[in-house]
Amino acid sequence: MSSAPPAERTRPSGGPHLVPDSAFPLLIVLLAGALGLAAAVAIAVGTVPVPLGDVVAVTWAHLTPGDTERSLLYDQIVWDFRTPRVLLAGVAGAGLSIAGVCLQALVRNPLADPYLLGISSGASVGAVLALTFAPAVIAGLGVAGAAFTGALASVALVVSLAQRAGRVAPGRLILAGVAISYLGSAVTSYIQLQASPTDLRAIMFWLLGSVATASWGDLPAPAFALTCGLFWLLSDGRRLNALTMGETSAAGLGIDVNRLRLGLLAAASLLTATIVSVAGGIGFVGLLVPHAVRLLVGPDHRRLVPVSLLVGAVFLILVDLLSRTLDRPNELPIGIFTAALGAPFFLWLLRRRSGAVQ
Repeated sequence: MSSAPPAERTRPSGGPHLVPDSAFPLLIVLLAGALGLAAAVAIAVGTVPVPLGDVVAVTWAHLTPGDTERSLLYDQIVWDFRTPRVLLAGVAGAGLSIAGVCLQALVRNPLADPYLLGISSGASVGAVLALTFAPAVIAGLGVAGAAFTGALASVALVVSLAQRAGRVAPGRLILAGVAISYLGSAVTSYIQLQASPTDLRAIMFWLLGSVATASWGDLPAPAFALTCGLFWLLSDGRRLNALTMGETSAAGLGIDVNRLRLGLLAAASLLTATIVSVAGGIGFVGLLVPHAVRLLVGPDHRRLVPVSLLVGAVFLILVDLLSRTLDRPNELPIGIFTAALGAPFFLWLLRRRSGAVQ
């Protein structure tokens, strides 16, 4: 029997990573600084450039009591338009990255993605119905509400299909998710064929993901889901580490594996459904960011989770900035750029893991 202490037995062994454990606090500080700088630059850059000093002044004026002299034009651009957009991009990037960590721990596969469970396809069906037909019930929900409802319905169907003897089987979960994804895609495609040209453009923009219409009202739900998911994952880091070492090892340490899997599934589903409902189908973030972070800090979830959150937020803020400046004054959906970056990365992962798959 191993004499290793419990903390060491629940820490997964991984290959060499770029950032040593002793430098982890410094990495967090640097990433937090990078997040603040990326947000400030993204708010400043646009069709109407705003000096960084004015960005800081407007933000400070809204966060502190008392009147502060500032340009009304800059105030509207910074506070009403760009700040909610940048914050939503950051929350979406962080949330999708955390959801990716959850699912990769759940199925013990670093190639797992938040859209693996059909969440995105279910949300797409709800959103496309609202954008195209908008019957009374769907119109009352709005696009975000209809998308969220569709996502939850998709998750419920996948989980019910993945149950085996009262337990969630990872293999069945993946197969059910893939099947529901194809079904949702088929329904969405059929609805698009019935849509008018005007509706079709809005549908395509939503399906590819965008935060162009972000407002302050879009932020509370995804921010709350992200906060809850983050605290739960940080508090359960050791159990997640044990799960990645295998179901038998985790059960041997007294962990209720099925309950832990259901918790991971619930966290990933809530995060993805909430984000997709307000930002559309932004793909590959949950695949690309967690795996890249593993190369930096290794597989220990106590480090993987916070670094994934920060890297995901910075990544999507910069991608959104690129989407609205590359073809100015036109805007491109975020999903075009995340797919362009994520697909080559996915192929590289497949090639890197080809020896293990054979």
